[in-house]
Amino acid sequence: MQNTEVGQSNSNEKTPYPNIPPILESKDSDYLSSGTTSSVSIAGHPIHPILVIFPVAFLSGAAGSDIGYWLTGDFFWARASVWLIGLGGLTGILAALVGIFDFVRLKKVRERTAGWAHMFINITVLVLTFVNFGLRLDNPQTTIIPIGIIISLIVATLLSIGGWYGGELSFRHKIGVIGTDHSS
Repeated sequence: MQNTEVGQSNSNEKTPYPNIPPILESKDSDYLSSGTTSSVSIAGHPIHPILVIFPVAFLSGAAGSDIGYWLTGDFFWARASVWLIGLGGLTGILAALVGIFDFVRLKKVRERTAGWAHMFINITVLVLTFVNFGLRLDNPQTTIIPIGIIISLIVATLLSIGGWYGGELSFRHKIGVIGTDHSS
């Protein structure tokens, strides 16, 4: 067998990546296909990846502002966390609604472990986000230590894992990639 670089097909036309469900789900058909266009796009450019940057930034920032409050005790950080969590929850709902359209409309997404993992992890993120927001409404300072910061750090961690699965859908399974595969 000849040695090939990543991105080039080898003599067997097989994916060079391992198949380790549920972490890596490499299918030769995905590796060799041209991609599946998102069902919610503008001129072929998917909208979901544009929207997810906002909840990721806001909710990761909330974890940082919680740590800022823990280190300094400054009320500014407690107030910042409430705003970041609230904005993260609202923009997360918008990103989830757009993502759900692809999940429902594209069979290829539902057939992949990454699609289910991405959805369930990010639903968990939204639920935890609204619990965290609700706990802080009366007095943002009283719930940061310890429960608020714990929830914020769990949310930031889950966002990383959920984002990785979203990347799997885009980069490995070519969902949201302009192509000719309309069988999804």
